[in-house]
Amino acid sequence: MATLTLSAPAKLNLFLHITGRRADGYHNLQTLFQMLDCGDQLSFTLTTDGEIQFSCSDKSIENDSNLVVRAARLLQPLAPHNAGVRIYLDKRVPMGGGLGGGSSDAATTLLALNQLWRLKLSNAQLCELGLTLGADVPVFVFGKTAFAEGVGEKLQPVSLPENYYLIVTPQVHVSTAEVFNHADLIRNTPVMSAKDLLDSEWKNDCETLVKRLYPEVAMVLDWLIEYAPSRMTGTGASVFAEFQDELSARQTLAKLPAQWRGFVAKGVNQSAVLTELEQAV
Repeated sequence: MATLTLSAPAKLNLFLHITGRRADGYHNLQTLFQMLDCGDQLSFTLTTDGEIQFSCSDKSIENDSNLVVRAARLLQPLAPHNAGVRIYLDKRVPMGGGLGGGSSDAATTLLALNQLWRLKLSNAQLCELGLTLGADVPVFVFGKTAFAEGVGEKLQPVSLPENYYLIVTPQVHVSTAEVFNHADLIRNTPVMSAKDLLDSEWKNDCETLVKRLYPEVAMVLDWLIEYAPSRMTGTGASVFAEFQDELSARQTLAKLPAQWRGFVAKGVNQSAVLTELEQAV
């Protein structure tokens, strides 16, 4: 197989609790990752020149520091001599929104090259490598809607109703580093069991701070919550409203003020990339 085209799905954090700060500066979390039926798309073409060539529909992120390139370079030392690849990223997920686009792109790259270069690494090994690229990479390698702890790498699959979500991204770019380093961030939410968390009222510990730092995020939430239960995903700026049917989500999208970008997605319990990899074998 010389060419492989795969999805890199987006995600939502249906809740996000920060339970403490670790000695290494990272934070311990409890969160629920919901996989979505939409995202970026990547195409991989094998070469024999030993080069990693990367291009993207968004030229602003077409550089060697992109997580796609870093993921490919992470695996290349394990590949056959002169193994190279040409990668094209069709960027569709809004950046800086907390939807996991870059992490998902990296995970799909790890999964694709593990198969194309016949590395035979296990899912657990790929998750471990992915964690060196970013805390959200393992869940996309895992490929299932999941309850997560640690920095987000300790994963338990969860089966949820496949609801529809209206996801809205205001015209602001939230810095994840700024949020997690801020003195006012909530860091002391009590640790709960997965069962108790799934049965409790869901919240995002970053939301209060981000709404204060980025008033437009607060404006979107105030607008959305008139139509359905709404929260911020990750550290933002994207926020989402949950609907039980697609029509209701699309009717609300049609009312969205022109200054905000929005789209409707379905929550799924398994990432499309896992299915695509199975079909490509």
